[in-house]
Amino acid sequence: MAFVEFLARWFHVLAGVVWIGMLYYFNFVQGEYFKTAEAAAKADATAKLVPRALGWFRWGALVTFLTGLYLLHGVGKSMNTFIVLGALMGFLMFLNVWLVIWPAQKVVIGRRDGDVAKSASRALLASRTNTLFSLPMLWGMLGSKNGIYDPNLLQPVNFSDTGFLTAVGIIAALEI
Repeated sequence: MAFVEFLARWFHVLAGVVWIGMLYYFNFVQGEYFKTAEAAAKADATAKLVPRALGWFRWGALVTFLTGLYLLHGVGKSMNTFIVLGALMGFLMFLNVWLVIWPAQKVVIGRRDGDVAKSASRALLASRTNTLFSLPMLWGMLGSKNGIYDPNLLQPVNFSDTGFLTAVGIIAALEI
């Protein structure tokens, strides 16, 4: 079982790097390029590059999510506030990828009919939300094992704790 957990952790980290790397690519590189690209270059990139990048993006998200579920199951009762908040943010980010960004991007790249401008705007908002969530989510993952500055924080999660409920409320408000 230790080897299976090792593989799950390895693929969780590897797929997470792919997923978040692609997220940052879309938000900080591709988006800026598309603002200044000539129409022909933008059309070529949209037809050839974007679908491939979106494939890596969404499948990276899926593998990260599935391996994360497996790892959470292994953590069991020793879950702490950090991992619960990190997992919650990761779960919402995963849902954004598959239920908001990918359906909207299918319109943008011409695989589905719809309002391209509205779809692009919707995908951008969900993508920016994921970018906003990415660092606190990573903090939660790292803090779940390390306690980040305060080892007393590694206590099992208390779902009635004011700080925890406040963090969940902020996450919910941002997601809405």
